[in-house]
Amino acid sequence: MLNYITATLLVFTSLLLFSCDKQNDNYPNIVLIVGDDQGYPYFGFMGSDYVYTPNMDELAKNGTLFTQGYVPQNHCRPSLQTLMTGMLPSDYEVKVKELIKTKSITPLNEKDFRHNAMQHFETLPKILRQYGYISFQSGKWWEYNFSNGGFDKGMTTGWTKEDEAENGWFKKFMGGEGLKIARSTMKPVFEFISENKVNPFFIWYAPELPHYPFNAPKKYYDMYKDTDFTKSAKRYYANCSWFDDSVGELIQFLKDSNEFENTLFVYVNDNGWEQEPYQEFRNDSLRWHNGGDKGKLSVYDQSFRTPIIFSWKDNINASSQSNSLIHSADIPATMLDLIGVEVPNNFFGKSYRNVIQNTGISNRDIIIGMATQIRSENDMMGEKTEAYWARTNDWFFKWNLSRKTIELFDMNTDSKNETNIAEIHPKLVADFIEKIETWKMERK
Repeated sequence: MLNYITATLLVFTSLLLFSCDKQNDNYPNIVLIVGDDQGYPYFGFMGSDYVYTPNMDELAKNGTLFTQGYVPQNHCRPSLQTLMTGMLPSDYEVKVKELIKTKSITPLNEKDFRHNAMQHFETLPKILRQYGYISFQSGKWWEYNFSNGGFDKGMTTGWTKEDEAENGWFKKFMGGEGLKIARSTMKPVFEFISENKVNPFFIWYAPELPHYPFNAPKKYYDMYKDTDFTKSAKRYYANCSWFDDSVGELIQFLKDSNEFENTLFVYVNDNGWEQEPYQEFRNDSLRWHNGGDKGKLSVYDQSFRTPIIFSWKDNINASSQSNSLIHSADIPATMLDLIGVEVPNNFFGKSYRNVIQNTGISNRDIIIGMATQIRSENDMMGEKTEAYWARTNDWFFKWNLSRKTIELFDMNTDSKNETNIAEIHPKLVADFIEKIETWKMERK
């Protein structure tokens, strides 16, 4: 009898293991590619004929490209938190404050708690782990240690109290060793792929590119050296091509590893940037580090807009393009839905699977966001502000409560937001303000 029970248990265990392996085989790998300070116009696939991005162009060509994507903030950390949690930065902040209160965190310890707060959230790696995924973090990562995001492995491992007193601490704050990816090496990501052939994997690939410093290797700068572009444009575009080349290396390694066809690729920027070919910022330290006045740390369309790409060979239609408004918070929901995983109820983001499959219309007719920091001549990191913005198909609206300014731009004729026409559209302004006030109430 005992031998029969033992044999039965062995058979059941074998069947269970087989079932798990088979289940894992049904899930694709996922690579989330995050551009750092990448302006939406500066890609070939977005219409640029002066910035060389052949690998990103190919990725966009082989999948669905959303040309009207938006991130929630005009700088990186809140935007990255949204990608990990499916939550808006304002909702994330409300949850952090609740945790500080319920855990009786003292003001003395609040800073350290905030560095590690993400460990208390249900992040993408934690969700994917339930379905057999192994995850890896590389690149920009503000959340102290890769483990705080639920990653199994990663490059960012935090810092010490002593580090905070040193000049190089801010680099560690942004990601530490993770910032070496693409700029110095691809080895950590390649090793992770090679070591994880059994389970599906999730890779957070967020190189600090084309972010400052604009020090691309000579071969990338040489692509632009003979143009009549400004010095700052040549340097920025060289970094764009450097980033593009790293994406090409990653894709080629996945092809060589026979993992490419079973990989879902997703691309998004963390925030916008402005660097037209004839704008010169080289001798202006504020704009050299942040781009033109409509880029990073500003409150214009270009500071929030990003292309968003979903590409998965033979599973997502190639050469598909949508002008539907889409929020970067929709990326986690869409990723999970595309691979057949239930989307959490607490996500702000919505799945765009039906739009990708050409069986549905856009989920959003308006995107509303907040800016908590804004460009300042007195502080390179920006100054605190309370500002709101809204984007519809036809309009971009901005309302800065701190500076008591209101601006409205017609996106059909003024995509660069150069002419404020708020005064001649008072009813439209009132409607936007009403929608933003409602949105604010929902965030409390």
